[in-house]
Amino acid sequence: MEYRQISEDYSVSGQIQPDEVAAIKAAGFKSVICNRPDDEQPGQPSADSVKAAVEAAGLAFRYIPVISGQITAENVGDQAKALDELEGPIFAYCRSGARCTNLYGLIRQSKG
Repeated sequence: MEYRQISEDYSVSGQIQPDEVAAIKAAGFKSVICNRPDDEQPGQPSADSVKAAVEAAGLAFRYIPVISGQITAENVGDQAKALDELEGPIFAYCRSGARCTNLYGLIRQSKG
């Protein structure tokens, strides 16, 4: 599993599998955000299956599905709220990591 560190408390990756949660915890992450809608691609694990693994590992989980290429103001607001509320460092994932990265950039822009 590869991930990119975007800031001190925020990293992103592509789709993760429930069995990768132990490695996420071992890397020091405290919270996981899923920005990928369920059923975007055949065979992807559901957010619920990842949530179950995340919570079983003692980490926090937030589901904020974002349609590829269609980030809304509500998505940005929900992600900003999650970043404020969740303990960091935070691990966010979508299909490739791009939506998670773009959301973070939009939050930073809005805070000026």
